[in-house]
Amino acid sequence: MKLSSLKPNPNNPRLIKDERFVKLVQSIKDFPKMMELRPMVIDKDNIVLGGNMRLKAIQELGMKEIPDDWVKKASELTEEEKKRFVITDNNSFGEYDWDIIANEWGDLPIEDWGVDLHLPKDDADSFSDEGVGIKNQYGVIVICEGESEQETVFKDLSGKGFNCKVVVT
Repeated sequence: MKLSSLKPNPNNPRLIKDERFVKLVQSIKDFPKMMELRPMVIDKDNIVLGGNMRLKAIQELGMKEIPDDWVKKASELTEEEKKRFVITDNNSFGEYDWDIIANEWGDLPIEDWGVDLHLPKDDADSFSDEGVGIKNQYGVIVICEGESEQETVFKDLSGKGFNCKVVVT
């Protein structure tokens, strides 16, 4: 399927930006089978109902065509059902069991897979670092004048062994 035939939903209520978007792009690059297992959903006009950020990530990877099984057509939905799908698909209903995360998944790079291991303050107070495998992170924010300076600072600090992340606000 030609990527150009898919249309981003102009009314998509959810965005993934900055570091999380970079992780999404990398996850599709590293694990493309995920797209077969959880395809983008489009309507009869090829407007993306579910998977707008995945579409953007695939475009970021420079792909021009994708396998047909990366897309599922939902032509039979009414306008109200389409809107419901868009909201429901972008809504997170569950929560993680942090004991299972720590004990069964702690040896895997799940943060690289998109799992946010930083708990909100209220939740973090009820867990010890040892109990859930969460490590405190300490950082410094460097404000740069532009993208070029940001790239230079990132390369300099990364070259000195610092774990750096690029952020645009």
